[in-house]
Amino acid sequence: MLGLTKKPATAGYVNFSFRISAERAAKAKKVLTSLGAENMQDSVYWEEVFPNFSPSMALRGARKREGLTQKELATRIGIKQVHISQMEKEKRPVGKEMAKRLAKVLNVDYRVFL
Repeated sequence: MLGLTKKPATAGYVNFSFRISAERAAKAKKVLTSLGAENMQDSVYWEEVFPNFSPSMALRGARKREGLTQKELATRIGIKQVHISQMEKEKRPVGKEMAKRLAKVLNVDYRVFL
């Protein structure tokens, strides 16, 4: 039987995440540093990390993650396969009601498709 031989490097540490005004950020960092805070990083908007993200990309990725073909997904939500294909190619918009139907089958928040 194998046992843990070493504590994780993060043992005893807690991560915090909070929002603060830009004007007060420098002072907050100074105070946190005086308390022993390490590795402070400013967060970035997800759009900066994924500039090419689109609802069609989310649809294709969620469908593949669930192991479904376009035809299987279409059958589950009651539409034609060609509509799934068009949505994945950004030739057909994903409306709010369709996003909710897709989200239910694909186990994601419907807002990723909007």
